[in-house]
Amino acid sequence: MKKIFLFVFLMFIGHSFAQTEGYATNSDASKTYYKIFGKGEPLLIINGGPGMNSNGFEGMAKILAETQETIIYDQRGTGKSKLKDVNSKTISMKIMADDIESLRKHLKIKKWNILGHSFGGMLASYYATIYPNSINKLVLSSSGGIDLTLRKTENLIERNLSKVEKDSMNYWNDRIEKGDTSYTAALGRGKAMAPAYVYDRKYVPIIAERLTQGNSTINSLLWDDMQKINFDCSAKLKNFKNPVLIIQGKEDVISNEIGELAHKTIPNSKLILLEHCRHYGWLDAKEKYFGEINSFLKL
Repeated sequence: MKKIFLFVFLMFIGHSFAQTEGYATNSDASKTYYKIFGKGEPLLIINGGPGMNSNGFEGMAKILAETQETIIYDQRGTGKSKLKDVNSKTISMKIMADDIESLRKHLKIKKWNILGHSFGGMLASYYATIYPNSINKLVLSSSGGIDLTLRKTENLIERNLSKVEKDSMNYWNDRIEKGDTSYTAALGRGKAMAPAYVYDRKYVPIIAERLTQGNSTINSLLWDDMQKINFDCSAKLKNFKNPVLIIQGKEDVISNEIGELAHKTIPNSKLILLEHCRHYGWLDAKEKYFGEINSFLKL
């Protein structure tokens, strides 16, 4: 099965400056790099991938920081959160959830809100099952789900592509699977796949570029780990009483079925499906996306 990347990024990539940045020490002595914007109630933003850094989230963090404190961080093995060894002993869902908790303690935050997008939504859900008392509110943005239903649902990437784009994607996927690790192959694949992720095609070039930047080793390790532990947060999330917002595009590459399943499972949850929107609500439906999130967090 082809590796599944749940990429997350923003259009606002460029020079920007964090209000605060630093490192938190994890239980294995590795370091987690973080940046903080704004003031007020803390909101941790967990980016997708797996295997992506948080650079593309500065734009989102700054917009949300107009009304609260926002925190982004590089997941272990990505960006500035370096690891000496990257293997099954250093990369797992439990270890990554523990990293989040170590960051909370380092920042001396009693409880925080969590926003997880794409794979970040899966990690946020898992964190909520282990450290429920550390969370006030939870936002699952185009989340990969609370279990492994994603691996069983129809591949909706192809639904949003033309025949030419599908053929191009298959061509580059075949090249990559045969060992082509060149930037040309990665970008070719990215250009073919990018239209599946956004309703508004003006964002295709920047999405294609971001799709070249994943760490496939970390990606594989985490999907293998989720299979190994039979990733399923549903039983514990049935008892999660805090408010949860589930938000995604109606034409998302993540099936609406996955969002609906989370909504049915989590008792105090609200589901929003955005019109004319695919995987990136802040691009296709910016006003509605940020409006719903801000309203939810202010309640």
